[in-house]
Amino acid sequence: MEWIAGILAGLVAFFAAFFSFGAPAESGDRPLPLPVLLAPPEVEILFGGDMMFDRAIRIAAEEHGDDYLFSCIAETLRSADFVVANLEGPITSFNSMSAGSTVGTPENFTFTFPTSTAELLYRHNIRLVNLGNNHILNFGREGLLQTKDWLERAGVDYFGDPDVGESERVTRLMLRGIPFSFVNWSDWIPIGKPSASNGAGELGNSVVEQIGTEAGLGRIVVVYTHWGEEYVPPTERMKRLAHDFVDAGAEIVIGSHPHIVQEHEVFKDKHIYYSLGNFVFDQYWMESVREGLLLKVTFGGKGVIDVQEIPIELKRDRTVCLRNPPVSETL
Repeated sequence: MEWIAGILAGLVAFFAAFFSFGAPAESGDRPLPLPVLLAPPEVEILFGGDMMFDRAIRIAAEEHGDDYLFSCIAETLRSADFVVANLEGPITSFNSMSAGSTVGTPENFTFTFPTSTAELLYRHNIRLVNLGNNHILNFGREGLLQTKDWLERAGVDYFGDPDVGESERVTRLMLRGIPFSFVNWSDWIPIGKPSASNGAGELGNSVVEQIGTEAGLGRIVVVYTHWGEEYVPPTERMKRLAHDFVDAGAEIVIGSHPHIVQEHEVFKDKHIYYSLGNFVFDQYWMESVREGLLLKVTFGGKGVIDVQEIPIELKRDRTVCLRNPPVSETL
């Protein structure tokens, strides 16, 4: 039986050496942590721009069914762990004012989405939406409360809630062991400190302070904004704000509201996309509003690993489709 004991001793020595590989010589009995022996965790998140489910979009969904809107791009939406986008209006049981309205009238810009919208989002992997925008209160606080209720029923999370304080507008998620914080900046939601109304992140800007707090806790901070002016390039104010966000600890800054794709900047090794343009919308009057951008961002434990740009096209039949082959940027 001595030869069996010898084999067992050899196996013990082998595994002891294997699991202590890479440890300092003076602490060779300390095992290497298991996560280091496995592939490091990664999370793929797909980001989109503005989604509007009223007006002509609502009419098309009523005629063809909700899923028709995403029928051309459903596979792409499922290709990531989940999708984040801007919900450009409330989900309520109120009757639509904008469907069939005259272009340019107040009714044409007053949105409410069908109560089925939340489940539509969930079915197509859109599991997190931004509420911090200029249309979320189109039907007042009651519309906002209904929106949150319908989203929660469907299992869709949200951030940027204008009904709460800055620290509560953050959504914190633990994804494959990686802690994320999704923070909203909106030009239409007061942030409670006068210095912030100047537009840049001077001392006292509570959103900038919140980013710093989240980053200081070792979390990956994603800043999703609703800002700027429509149909024009990013303003200097937007650029100052974006740089302040990065300086405070943002890992990536992604913008919405201008309804066109704006420039991409890398500032201090962090990606800034000033506007992703339209995602689901019934604007077709010029090429730039018909073209949007999705971003497939791969995150690791230390931040962004890869960014893949996926151009999309808004079709006049109210569907959204891929436009060109995606472009990848690996850091």
